[in-house]
Amino acid sequence: MNILKLTINGVSHIKAVPATMTLLDFLRDEIDLTGTKNGCDSGECGCCTVMINGVPMLSCIMLAREVEGRVITTIEGIAKGNHLHPVQEAMIEKGAIQCGYCTPAMVINGVHLLENNDNPSNDEVKECISATVCRCTGYNSIEKAIHSAASKMRKAKHG
Repeated sequence: MNILKLTINGVSHIKAVPATMTLLDFLRDEIDLTGTKNGCDSGECGCCTVMINGVPMLSCIMLAREVEGRVITTIEGIAKGNHLHPVQEAMIEKGAIQCGYCTPAMVINGVHLLENNDNPSNDEVKECISATVCRCTGYNSIEKAIHSAASKMRKAKHG
C-alpha cells in the first residue's frame, strides 16, 4: 500500500492505495468520482482523460501513486457550482452529447484547448478531440460545440 496525497477538484485527499491501482480506479472506486469513464483499459479510446496539473492525461494507464502531490481535475471539477463551463453548455446546445461516454473527456480536452487558445482553427479543434473515440456523434457536433464555446468565451472576455 502507498499513502497518496493529492488534490482532486480543489479538495485535498490522503488515502492508502494498492501500488498497482490505476488513477482511473482510484477516482471511481476510492473517491466516488464516476464521471471519468473506463472505455478500454489500454489508453486507446481516451474516455478516461482527466487533467493532471492542467494537462489532459489518460487515467487508465497511469498508476494512482504516480500522481502523488499533483492537482487532478475531473469532469466533476469543470463546472463552478451550478454554473456549467461554456464548453459544457455548448455541448448540450449543439447536441454533442448522445450516449455521454466520451463527453467527459471531450469536455476536458475542449476546456484545456480554450484555456490556451481562445480562437482555435478547425484543425486545432480536430486535433484536440482526436485522441478520444466517439461512437455516436460523428464529431461534427463536438467540433461545433467547441467553436461555439470559444466564441462565447471571447465575447465574455472582450465584451
